[in-house]
Amino acid sequence: MHDYTFIYFGVRGRVEAARILLADQGQDWKEDVVTFDLWTQGDLKKKCVFGQLPGFKDGDFELYQSNAILRYLARNHDLYGKDNHEASYIDMVADGVEDLRMKYAKMIYQNYEDGKAPYIENLPKDLRPFECLLSKNHDGKGFIVGSKISYADYALLDILLTHLVLAPDCLKDFPLLHAYVERLSARPNLKAFLESDARKARPINGNGKQ
Repeated sequence: MHDYTFIYFGVRGRVEAARILLADQGQDWKEDVVTFDLWTQGDLKKKCVFGQLPGFKDGDFELYQSNAILRYLARNHDLYGKDNHEASYIDMVADGVEDLRMKYAKMIYQNYEDGKAPYIENLPKDLRPFECLLSKNHDGKGFIVGSKISYADYALLDILLTHLVLAPDCLKDFPLLHAYVERLSARPNLKAFLESDARKARPINGNGKQ
């Protein structure tokens, strides 16, 4: 049995992919919500390994860095492919998602007013590699790597859902990714989570922009 707790602000942000993973796997977790006032006091920041959130606990085991948390959960729930080759491809996809997430975050937090339009204009170039990877795996009708879901699918689904809020038509030229989002979002546990009041109550980003 696991005793999972996320230590994070009251947003979806960098924890949402891990929440999606746990929800789909039928797992429970707790939320230790950190207010921005508490964070600015500095005491909690000093306790974080790299001075940043999210933090994560599994009982007495404590971990930082969102992607490390995601990979830890993947190992716990057999979401890391069937062999080393698949695991490496899964990591590759997750790294690609991280690159896109960093571009998105820079625009959201540093250049939203002037940067949103050019970001959306450039978005097809950033989405095309994922469409291509999907097309090479079971004709795009399954998961991003291999024949079973992996943590990379949860990371990719999260970033795609985020971008569908930013630019609702962003997948119109990517039929495989569009179907992929629809397919994964319809998984019973995921559907229940995505439609839950708790998720809807969390803003995507800390500054209210999306």
